[in-house]
Amino acid sequence: MSSEIIVLAFALLVVLLIAGVPLGFSTGAIGAALLWINFGPAGLSLIAQRIYDLAVTFSLLAVPLFIFMSMLLERSAIAQRMYDALNLLLCRIRGGVAVTTAGMAVIMAAMSGIIGGEIVLLGLVALPQMLRLGYDKHLTIGTICACGSLGTMIPPSVVLIMYGLITQTSINDMFVAAVVPGLLLGAVFIGYIIIRVNLNPALAPVVERPPATPQERGGHPLIEMTLTLAPFAIGGAAGVIGAQAGAEGATSVSIGIGTCAALQLIAILITQKRQDLIIAHGLVPPLLIVTVVMGSIYGGITGITEAAAMGVGVTLLIIAIRGEFQFDLFAGAMEGTFRSTGAIMWVVFGATVLAGAFSLSGGNRYIASLLADMNLSPSSTILIMLLIFFILGMFMDWIGIILLTMPIFMPIVRSYGFDPVWFGVLFSMSMQVAFLSPPFGSAAFFLKSVAPPEIDLPTIYRSFGPFILLQIAVLMLVFFVPDIALFLVR
Repeated sequence: MSSEIIVLAFALLVVLLIAGVPLGFSTGAIGAALLWINFGPAGLSLIAQRIYDLAVTFSLLAVPLFIFMSMLLERSAIAQRMYDALNLLLCRIRGGVAVTTAGMAVIMAAMSGIIGGEIVLLGLVALPQMLRLGYDKHLTIGTICACGSLGTMIPPSVVLIMYGLITQTSINDMFVAAVVPGLLLGAVFIGYIIIRVNLNPALAPVVERPPATPQERGGHPLIEMTLTLAPFAIGGAAGVIGAQAGAEGATSVSIGIGTCAALQLIAILITQKRQDLIIAHGLVPPLLIVTVVMGSIYGGITGITEAAAMGVGVTLLIIAIRGEFQFDLFAGAMEGTFRSTGAIMWVVFGATVLAGAFSLSGGNRYIASLLADMNLSPSSTILIMLLIFFILGMFMDWIGIILLTMPIFMPIVRSYGFDPVWFGVLFSMSMQVAFLSPPFGSAAFFLKSVAPPEIDLPTIYRSFGPFILLQIAVLMLVFFVPDIALFLVR
């Protein structure tokens, strides 16, 4: 494939996207045209087999299941109660509502791994609250969108699942490797918020909790938080032990989950205060979902798809026990799942056609020789790839970028001796940056769909600046210190 054809195909893709043609149809049409020109009808039959093989992959079922779980959480009261509970714990510190929003984003990411829905949910729950309390609008917007984008990193991220499927990399290893960088980035966001609001108190007023009656008054907030979260820390620790021990770890995780539930029940029984019950009722269900989904994966009890199904089952059970289950809720969640899954699969099919056409036409060899002629070091080559991810991420969805670039980049990454798991973590972090980057960063449009009219797109994009710099800083840290991502895998 000549450089002229590559440039022409890319230019045509940009024109189609600007004209409003969906990405799946744009990439599919260009790929089909390239196949017909180079191979005739036989080329189309080859790529049809590749699409079929991808579509019937069992692990791909995890994607609609996690989307369905996200839709259920968005439509039920689980998320609102979790936000209220975190608010009770943290509202008395400066910036506490922003920290609550960040904490909720981390937990939501660990429950469903879906990015757009998380930002919409935070926009509905946290945005009106923070603006009403007098929080700076730029800090509010940046916190919601940056923390909402943690779904690209924190397992069970759909980005990590698709990366593993396309590159034939262990999805379990991807989940284990992404935990520390994802939580590190969340901690960096929270640290930045706390430091900034204390340097400039006008950005975030302190919100006083209403005075409690003697019957409502509980203990120290730190003790309350410890009683609520410690059992789940035990379950999480058992999950890590199980991930390192392999199949034998299933026993550890089962014991950890059982201990988690028992201790949480004891904590609720011995803290029969109204505010403590609000905290427990708000945090126990989402953390139980996280424990079931991630504990079963890390402990080797189930695979990704089975864990996603268990998460859906637990979510439906919690909704039913709380008396919130309604046909409209279920039907709305199903409709949203069908729409989101359909959009993703069309992009998958179209990008698979274009990537296959590019590969069969010799595009992979052309790009590899082009990089070799540049005489770059292996590390510099990886940086060039990350830059390409940033640029493509400003215009394309992450799924299209995976399908278009990984067949080209992955052979080069492996030939240099780099770990595909580490490269996958870098890719996910790059997509997180692209998710906030103008001109087409998706986070801005998701938030705008639920924001008040006075919050326009330029205001939203201006709010992203400090958080994008923090994302790039953590990305470079993982780039230069790979063990941050790999020490648990090894």
